[in-house]
Amino acid sequence: MRNVLALVLAGGKGSRLEPLTRDRAKPAVPFGGGYRIIDFTLSNCINSGLRRILILTQYKAASLDRHINLGWRFLCRELNEFIDVLPPQQRIDEQWYQGTADAVYQNIYTIERARSEHILILSGDHIYKMDYSKLIRDHKESGAEVTIGCIPVDRDEATQFGVMGVDEDMRVVKFEEKPANPAPMPNHPDKSLASMGIYVFNTNFLFERLCYDATQLDSSHDFGKNIIPSIIDDHLIRAYPFQDKNTGDGYYWRDVGTIDAYYEANMDLVSVHPQLNLYDNTWPIRSYQPPDPPPKFVFAQSEGNKPRVGQAVDSMVCAGSIISGGRVSQSIISSNVRVNSWAEVDNSILFSGVNVGRHAKIRNAIIDKGVSIPKGCEIGYDLEADKSRGFAVSESGIVVIGKMDGFPARVEP
Repeated sequence: MRNVLALVLAGGKGSRLEPLTRDRAKPAVPFGGGYRIIDFTLSNCINSGLRRILILTQYKAASLDRHINLGWRFLCRELNEFIDVLPPQQRIDEQWYQGTADAVYQNIYTIERARSEHILILSGDHIYKMDYSKLIRDHKESGAEVTIGCIPVDRDEATQFGVMGVDEDMRVVKFEEKPANPAPMPNHPDKSLASMGIYVFNTNFLFERLCYDATQLDSSHDFGKNIIPSIIDDHLIRAYPFQDKNTGDGYYWRDVGTIDAYYEANMDLVSVHPQLNLYDNTWPIRSYQPPDPPPKFVFAQSEGNKPRVGQAVDSMVCAGSIISGGRVSQSIISSNVRVNSWAEVDNSILFSGVNVGRHAKIRNAIIDKGVSIPKGCEIGYDLEADKSRGFAVSESGIVVIGKMDGFPARVEP
């Protein structure tokens, strides 16, 4: 793996995740209580033996850069190991990145200095566990110029992906970005083979194609739209079926690009046997972990007919949080959250620093950092009322309260 350089593309706007991406990049959005989305890609790299990583940022990158500095600066540069953040430098062009290929092209001078034989291109905004070393080994053994990570998806969902047609040897013979009529998989007419946005390139070949694409005025400068379709006829491009590190199959890979997809992926974690196993010590998901105390659950008493019991069931509760006489069910509670007496939190995601006042009721909601919910307030019970207060409501009825929304003044219990 020492001759492989990993490039993590982390510059997307993530507009479909607003208001969670109102002031942070999509890869920096918290996930699973104690992580950021990008932690899954970076953990896959480290666990796969990849220790030379460049992160290409662009929009609203301050919180992402801060997270990387806090949690991902443990590699030894004296051993030529690094995780570096590359903001746009406009060394080649005065514009923002025009596409995924352009983002790599505009950093070509920095990438050249790594002197790698192969380059692994990854997205920083997907949730999955994958051993990239197997993908890279397959690429080297096949003699391909490019290998693309892929996953079977239902044909009606494939319109949102780059879709590949392959022959019996997994050679890519066709590639269409977000086709209206996706090509079916061989022997699986109800499935299509979708690109995961994971590419292994031979380095010299990548530089050659990037330089050529940069001269094409009608190009979108994107790997899926331009680079891959332009080379499949004359070069060996292979598809590599994704295998989940824990399950051995290709089922758990989530593009959390919308509020509903993000919510569902988080809720997967609180099931009894989640497909994404965060408790596997052989494949740890790393992140910055502040020195918070353990979570605490206080009060086990009754006042009148209503019990005052601090409890959480079918939930994940992170360090520093206090369930102080409130009840939490099927929810993810991030660090330093306080759920006060007689409050109820159901099927919700609370980011760090949220304070839930007494007798408040929250369900089917995502609440961003530091928001304080007033005493007796109800969220998620009357969607029209939530909309009238300026809160975002997803297609499936998930209420989202951003950092600057809601109730800025902290309400004491």
